[in-house]
Amino acid sequence: MGIEVEAKIRLPGVAAAALRERLDAQGASLDRRLVEANTYYDTHDDTLKTSDQGLRIRVEVNEGTDERSVVLTHKGPQAQGPLKSRLETEALVADAHATAEVLAVLGYRPTLTFEKRRARYLLDGCRVEIDQIPFLGSFVEIEGTTAQDVERVRARLGLADRPLTRASYVAMLAAHLREHPEKRGDDPVVRLSDDPACDPALQ
Repeated sequence: MGIEVEAKIRLPGVAAAALRERLDAQGASLDRRLVEANTYYDTHDDTLKTSDQGLRIRVEVNEGTDERSVVLTHKGPQAQGPLKSRLETEALVADAHATAEVLAVLGYRPTLTFEKRRARYLLDGCRVEIDQIPFLGSFVEIEGTTAQDVERVRARLGLADRPLTRASYVAMLAAHLREHPEKRGDDPVVRLSDDPACDPALQ
C-alpha cells in the first residue's frame, strides 16, 4: 500500500521516439519492456466508478525474460492537485482466473479488458514509462513518491510545458469505444463488458 504520484502526458506523432533519445541522453536505465493485459472490474451499478476508485487484475510478461506475474490492484480516489495522486494497494496473486472468480463471488464483474505495451525506464528516483495503448496512441507516465520528484524528472525530460492527462486509460478507452462502436471489433485485445471475451482470458 502506498501513495502513487504520477504525471501522465500524451505523446503525439514521433514524440515517443524523441523521448527515448532524451532518456538515453539523461542517463536513464531501461529496466524492462512489458506486455500487460489489464481487466477492470466494478459492480453492476458502477459503485467503484462513481466513487473514483479502480479494481484491476493485471497479467504482465517481461519481454526480455518471459517472466509472468499477476497483480491485483485497488486504486483509491484521486486527490486534488495538478498531478495524479491516489492510494494504491497491490497484491501478487498466483492465478488470474481464480482471482476473477473470487471477485465475481464478491459481486464484481469485468467492465473492460485491454492490452498495453510498456517500456519502463528508471531516472532520478522515478519510473518513466512509455506506453502504447490501442486506439489512443502513446503516453508517458512519470511516477515517484513525491510531487517534487515527479516534477523534477518531468523538467529534465523537457516535458514541463506539456499538458497533463488526468483521465485513466480505462476511462479514455471506454469513452472512445462508446463513441465509436464500429471499432469494437477492430482490435482483439480490447473488450467492453458486453463482450463475452471481457475476462482474464486474454491474460
